[in-house]
Amino acid sequence: MLPPLRDAAGVAGLNPDGLLDRLEPVFGTVRRVRHMLKTERLGDTSLIGFAGAPFTVACYMVEGGGSRDFAATRLMAFNDPGLFSRLLDTVSAATVAYLSAQIVAGAEAVMLFDSWAGVLSPGLFRAHVVRPTRDIVAELRRRHPGVPVIGFPRLAGLLVGEYVRSTRVDAVGLDTGMDVALVRSSLPSGVALQGNLDPMALVSGGAALRSEVSAVLNAMHGCPSVFNLGHGIMQQTPPAHVAQLVEQVRAA
Repeated sequence: MLPPLRDAAGVAGLNPDGLLDRLEPVFGTVRRVRHMLKTERLGDTSLIGFAGAPFTVACYMVEGGGSRDFAATRLMAFNDPGLFSRLLDTVSAATVAYLSAQIVAGAEAVMLFDSWAGVLSPGLFRAHVVRPTRDIVAELRRRHPGVPVIGFPRLAGLLVGEYVRSTRVDAVGLDTGMDVALVRSSLPSGVALQGNLDPMALVSGGAALRSEVSAVLNAMHGCPSVFNLGHGIMQQTPPAHVAQLVEQVRAA
């Protein structure tokens, strides 16, 4: 657990100086992976960089760790929206620098994980998920034209279409609960879909996994897509089940 950040002094004390130097091991790893992909003749394998989106990062900063409902974060957003926006702006600037450095190191696309976007009301979602994401996308596009940005507003529900149109992400990650057919009807043409296999299906393996993978592939057929999970892989996932998944997707 970290000390919760809940006042103006805490936000003002955030200092991103030296951030990229401290994160050099990350960028060195990206460079190494990019080099290995080339030397092992896997140059057509895409390397995707990532970062936590500002709202989700702010959740951990305000709470001091994980939370069931991020009540303190939501209360701060209601009680002092100006302070909360300044916190998000600080995190956004650091996120741009972090993702930009990953791109320079060899990442060919980047992804913003907003794992807790779904805890917000529609108004706060627009202010604290859509707005900072839109600004990050615009700045990355200015610095690195042509590098795709993937947004993942987990549990955004019916707001996912507005999120895509307002942020102008190139692709959108879908969580496990999303109905792909409904999402497709709400998105601008050309936006790629990413997702949305239930991570527990991957743990299960066998016939259940084959059925769920087929359902995702069929739902995304005919549109730009990236096969992925609906959230993070579970620690207890058997590697053999991952091999089964890869084989089925590649054969599709």
